[in-house]
Amino acid sequence: MSDIPLDETAPSTGVRGRSLWEDARRRLMRNPAAVASLYVVAILVLVAAFGPMLWVHSVDEIFRDSVGIAPTSTNMHWLGTDTEGRDMVARLIFGLGISLLVGFVATAVAITIGVTYGAIAGFVGGWADEGMMRFVDVLYAVPFVFFVIVLMTVIDTPDPWVKLMWIFAAIGAVEWLTMARIVRGQTISLRQKEFVEAARAAGAQPLQIVFRHIVPNVLGPVVVFATLNIPVIILAESFLSFIGLGVQEPLTSLGRLISDGSRQMIQAPWMLIAPATTMLITLLALNFLGDGLRDALDPKER
Repeated sequence: MSDIPLDETAPSTGVRGRSLWEDARRRLMRNPAAVASLYVVAILVLVAAFGPMLWVHSVDEIFRDSVGIAPTSTNMHWLGTDTEGRDMVARLIFGLGISLLVGFVATAVAITIGVTYGAIAGFVGGWADEGMMRFVDVLYAVPFVFFVIVLMTVIDTPDPWVKLMWIFAAIGAVEWLTMARIVRGQTISLRQKEFVEAARAAGAQPLQIVFRHIVPNVLGPVVVFATLNIPVIILAESFLSFIGLGVQEPLTSLGRLISDGSRQMIQAPWMLIAPATTMLITLLALNFLGDGLRDALDPKER
């Protein structure tokens, strides 16, 4: 045996392993469409959050001498004004913020309800699982539009912010159904894994196992669902606003602006083009980002 001493200060030649999230980040960064969409979404969120404070006009400021004026290189309204004389840039920024707020908050509501419901159903199993999922099937049979129309008709309040809260609840109360099914399927495949058996042997309570061991391991599908669900909810809110059941004045959203612009499509086409283009960019960016996350978090791609 050699007496040559080992140099303990020599650098290690071992290869450091990478986690699933690190692999997902690397794969996401190699997807040009997803990266570009990530930057676009970040810009849209920043504009919606800080734009109303930085823009020179407020959303409800009325210019009597500029009613329905088209955008030109000489006036102070970059996208013109609406038929009330309100600056379209200010309205567009505010509407984008409301639409994104509806998308994010309703998605958060759907994820909270769906993850909790699906994880408990899948972990408990048996007749409780069957009963809980049959309840989901019954709710699936109720048309989304019918449910929201009934709810918006019953909740007749003059306060637009209160009505906006009910829109969050109405959309979130329907969108959680798909999330519950996804999480339930993932939970069924995880509940017999070694780490769950180890938690049982250590004396962990069922709810502790669900929320400390099961739920963290289903975050991949949840993140993908959330990203792809936000544009779906934005479209749903736009549809409700288009038919007059969504956001109410003095608030506005992209759907409300498109609805107002469609009625002035001939006389003032800029009122329709600006919010429709913003809606298109927002939905495309969110969908491309969701597709990129779905590919990045797919374990078969490792």
